Amino acid sequence: MNASPELRVTTDKDELDLERIHELLKTTYWSENIPLRIVEKAFANSFAFGLLHEGKQIGFGRFVTDYATFAYLADVFIEEPYRGRGYARLLIDTVLAHPDIRRLRRILLATADARGVYAPCGFGPLAKPQNFIKINRPDIYPRNGA
Repeated sequence: MNASPELRVTTDKDELDLERIHELLKTTYWSENIPLRIVEKAFANSFAFGLLHEGKQIGFGRFVTDYATFAYLADVFIEEPYRGRGYARLLIDTVLAHPDIRRLRRILLATADARGVYAPCGFGPLAKPQNFIKINRPDIYPRNGA
């Protein structure tokens, strides 16, 4: 998938830098202290995608999906120096157009601070949030990242 000559979205896991993904994820509010082994397992079991700028990975995200009806969009980030340039929107628009994703009935995501990024891509509030329930274990990752 190409966005421009210097920007490229890829779903080829061999092109993605898993160690860099881990370094960035373990500092986010949603994956603080996440161990590398957990990132490796999540990566292996997800439809992963990345944004490359002149060959360097600057963005990432992944879908947890059955490839038939449902996906959960997770771990989306754009590296700090590249934020505010519309790259997140480009990344999300591109992967939502992917043949494995565009026919899904429902795609969910959770965000504390980026609703404005996702709204133009078609995301909105849950129509019936009372129908959704969760188990949340925010302190499941050890503080030492082991």
